[in-house]
Amino acid sequence: MDQLLAMRVFLRVAERGSFGQAADELEISRPAASSHVAALEKHLGARLLNRTTRRVSLTAEGSEFLRRTRRILEELHD
Repeated sequence: MDQLLAMRVFLRVAERGSFGQAADELEISRPAASSHVAALEKHLGARLLNRTTRRVSLTAEGSEFLRRTRRILEELHD
């Protein structure tokens, strides 16, 4: 698993509230976006997102991980 890519996908899904929008913006398939987030959740041993057919929302663990992910990706960008 490319952990940085998975974190970027997670960040975009969390910001957009949609796997479809995130996938379109990142120019990857929707199943690939879902797979990246699922692999990240498995690696962390925690569910980051609540998924329904209509929306995606953060879990408590997801909110904390989103905060850390933003910081890490910003530091890498700098």
